Amino acid sequence: MNRIKDLRAEKGISQNELAKALGLTQQAISAYENGLREPDLETLQKIADFFNVSIDYLLGRSDIRNPTDEITEAVEDDPELLEFWNELKQREDLKLLFKQTRKLSPKDIKQVIRIIKAIEEEESNE
Repeated sequence: MNRIKDLRAEKGISQNELAKALGLTQQAISAYENGLREPDLETLQKIADFFNVSIDYLLGRSDIRNPTDEITEAVEDDPELLEFWNELKQREDLKLLFKQTRKLSPKDIKQVIRIIKAIEEEESNE
């Protein structure tokens, strides 16, 4: 779990500060960082939420910290899509879709967002 240590260092916080923020002990954080213990799913989610990264990133299964960041980068040159994306990324029902975007090019991501926008506009006109 070197990623926890790296993320903690990036934020400039101690193991103790992270432990307090997560409701854990400093010893637990140390054990996770040194590979002596694995966090349970609930703890992984707390850590991921605290650092705004995916669990896959924490586990080393992906180098993409947060799939929503990749989408933001893909649409940031289109103000209309960026505004729509900023509304969309809060929706629980679309989070699974966002996780799949790591396999898409920026051009394809824009096309998906445009399609979702068209569907949303059509549904709101009904």
